[in-house]
Amino acid sequence: MAAAVVVPESMPTSKAMKVSSVFEEGNLSVKSFPVESSAVSSKSRPLLVFTPTELNTYPVILFIHGFMCSNTSYRQLLQHIATHGFIVVAPQTNPGIFATVSQEITDAAEVTKWMATELQALLPDNVTANFDNLGVAGHGRGGYVAFCLALGKAETTVNFKALIGIDPVAGVNTLWRSKPDILTYIPRSFDLEIPVGVIGTGLGSQKKNFLLPPCAPEGVNHAEFFNECKPPCCYFLAKEYGHTGMLDDGAAKLGNCACKKGSQPRYLMRKAVAGIVVAFMESYLKNNESDLLAVINNPKSAPITLDPVIYVNA
Repeated sequence: MAAAVVVPESMPTSKAMKVSSVFEEGNLSVKSFPVESSAVSSKSRPLLVFTPTELNTYPVILFIHGFMCSNTSYRQLLQHIATHGFIVVAPQTNPGIFATVSQEITDAAEVTKWMATELQALLPDNVTANFDNLGVAGHGRGGYVAFCLALGKAETTVNFKALIGIDPVAGVNTLWRSKPDILTYIPRSFDLEIPVGVIGTGLGSQKKNFLLPPCAPEGVNHAEFFNECKPPCCYFLAKEYGHTGMLDDGAAKLGNCACKKGSQPRYLMRKAVAGIVVAFMESYLKNNESDLLAVINNPKSAPITLDPVIYVNA
């Protein structure tokens, strides 16, 4: 039977317990640059790359943006992650309201093929991309696309070692789910042999107003994604924030038109999400679990309220 550790935010914590620094930017300088779609493939769209500039070999994270968003909406989040020693590749899928999920999955798969052969030539001379340690992450519908890639719903030329979904969403409701339909509503049913992290939002399932559906509806949101993950898996609920709380400030204004938002400062949510991604990817791509365990054991080290935090490790 899986061993689950549930850590409520209100649990007393020891002063001697480590407080992780992943919620602040790291010490590495970072360069970001765009790559035009023509350089990737005829089927792809422009992408952004964030890379450390100091001499070293770094794991790579493929990041997929959310529905009706842009890869440029996450600059501060992705910059933060890169400063901790990751190369982040963020493709732009079709941001239009009529874009199909299947096309977004295909586009993201095309980017993985490009990364494996062309990315290295664009990096600083002293930086090496380590594709043996490759992670995939995404927000909202991008989180759903990330799960689809990890589940083999499109052909890629790389193998993912870790997956994290940031408030992933698999459709409008349980009756109108995205295709391919990956949710089974059976616990631990995802056919994944890699560690998975899920970050949820407490307000994502709430309506902004009576005209619009919630951005992350119950039954197709973070809770069900985590329910279907096999161990090792982690779950973090940002209970006081909405679905677009981690976007850059300017981009988030558009998201706020449709998504309920909390009253807490947005920059703290970006720090929290970035820190969790860093800690999770460090554990499974760099074999350094200290930061992840620090966050799990001491949720109050985060700049926002994480409640609950769940870790299933066996």
